[in-house]
Amino acid sequence: MRVPDAEDPDPFTREKIEAILGQPTDREQEINLTQYMIWSGPRVSEAMALAWEDVDLEAGTVEIRRARVSGQYKVTKTRRSTRKVKLLAPALRALQAQARFTKNLPAELIEVVDRDNRTIREQRVRFVFHNTATGEPYRSSDVLRHGWWITHLEKAGVRQRGPNTCRHTFASQMLSSGIATPEWIADQMGHTSTAMIFKHYAKWISEDGPDVVGLLNQALRLS
Repeated sequence: MRVPDAEDPDPFTREKIEAILGQPTDREQEINLTQYMIWSGPRVSEAMALAWEDVDLEAGTVEIRRARVSGQYKVTKTRRSTRKVKLLAPALRALQAQARFTKNLPAELIEVVDRDNRTIREQRVRFVFHNTATGEPYRSSDVLRHGWWITHLEKAGVRQRGPNTCRHTFASQMLSSGIATPEWIADQMGHTSTAMIFKHYAKWISEDGPDVVGLLNQALRLS
């Protein structure tokens, strides 16, 4: 039986990013989470499992060390997925804004499953992003999607796509800049190689990127 191809990434444009983040809502923590995901590119499972113990606001970095998968906390998907990420300004601002909600809450004891699916280690952590409606950390992307995301996108006038679109948006925005290399993007996103970048996002290099010929003419003084 053949498995169907995954759908092509369908990222948000800059206009839609502004519509989503600018849409009035009383769910400020969810806005912070969305802004963080759009501008740093984690998997939703990684964003939900981010703890203040992984964040250095002064250095502007986060360490991606675990994910929330199928009702469990697990170490990241691959060793390459365990990574330190230097944050872009909007992602750092989202964490700075989030600090007042959850940074000083008591830590909770969790169990984290290792890659052998047998070894379990305990960690005491303070999760960064909580569900505004319940006051509890997010444990499932479905709760985010059905509890806020779908309605918020409707109000913002943005066509429906899942929360993981934030990750695709980060990749497309970085490629469209013409500055970030596929190698840098792969490192930021925790891909094992650049192959996934070229496979899923290559068209944004040419479609939305800068005027490379114009930049070359200027840099090499050809005009």
